[in-house]
Amino acid sequence: MTGRSMAVVGAGIIGCLIARELAARDPEASITVFDRDLVGSGVTRRSAGVSLVRGSSPRTLRMSRFSHGYYAALRAADPQLPIHPCGARLILTADPGAASDSQRDPAAIGYSPDHIGSSITGLVDQLDNEIGLPPGTQLHRIDGCHYTDVYALAQAIAVQARQTGNVAFAESVKVTGLAVTSTGVRLSTSEGGQRAVDRVVLAPGPWISDPAWRDLVAPLGLRVKKIVAMHLDRPPKPDDELIIFEAEDAFLLPVTHRGHWLLSYTRIEWDIDPDALTGGLSREDVQAARDTLRPYSPALADACVSGRVCCDAYSQNREPVVAALDGTDGRVIFAGAANGSGYRLAPAIATEAVNLIYGTDARTVSQGATDDHQHV
Repeated sequence: MTGRSMAVVGAGIIGCLIARELAARDPEASITVFDRDLVGSGVTRRSAGVSLVRGSSPRTLRMSRFSHGYYAALRAADPQLPIHPCGARLILTADPGAASDSQRDPAAIGYSPDHIGSSITGLVDQLDNEIGLPPGTQLHRIDGCHYTDVYALAQAIAVQARQTGNVAFAESVKVTGLAVTSTGVRLSTSEGGQRAVDRVVLAPGPWISDPAWRDLVAPLGLRVKKIVAMHLDRPPKPDDELIIFEAEDAFLLPVTHRGHWLLSYTRIEWDIDPDALTGGLSREDVQAARDTLRPYSPALADACVSGRVCCDAYSQNREPVVAALDGTDGRVIFAGAANGSGYRLAPAIATEAVNLIYGTDARTVSQGATDDHQHV
């Protein structure tokens, strides 16, 4: 190959999509994706994998819309991908201290107007009798949602990337050193090898403090927060729907392919070492989940007894970070800090990173353009 040599560090869903987009943008490039483990075996494997068009800022809303369209195109091109459309119902409750009811308008709190359905009166049939709603509650249908087995999808994307002929995956090969040179970047790896490349894209998920790149990433001011989801051993039906508890920043997802419901909820515990999350759920994790769900359903709260634990990098403004790192002259780019929305925003993050490499306006995605994913 006569094109540029590229390295992507991190083979989660973001790293796999970066490799895919690099290969599509430059068929002559030589691309190697490094990961300390197997493809998709980090945070990606523990992701709830929900996609809906929503953003807490104009940029993240546009990134969410872009990514949602990207996944729709992926599924249209290959209906066998593990992307499962599902209905969604949004629970909005009045804030007694609010000056207006704007917090009960889905569009005012970041949902795409194009995806806001009608006001409705009930929840999914299976849980309708198990969840009590506070007085004044409003229910809205949110259209166009889906959920994914993110680990399986990352594997499928890796297969597609390999089939291009210019993407290779170096699994269980940890990058142990990263040095910017006058001509590119030199990587040192755990098996004793070295690799000289033109550009590196760091997509490390929560491993932002790895010694190989800690000093480069530190000026971004990122922190790592714990993420927990609980599993409820209630078998969902194929037509059960996602239930979003807006006030609690939580949702119940019918994970049909695994045969249980999943409760995603807010867990505030900062500065987590991702390599230290080996002890399973803590008592505090379980209690926080039950406290979230108990006002709506004591029975379901008591059913929170198992789950999944991971973490993610968060930025100061709660928007993803795609940026050339200081002192690298653009040879090293960071792509991540997805703030717990790695799957939902991954296509937009990947596309912005590739735009930055190839000199395309890096704001293309955040300005709302969607033509970058038409090659899917």
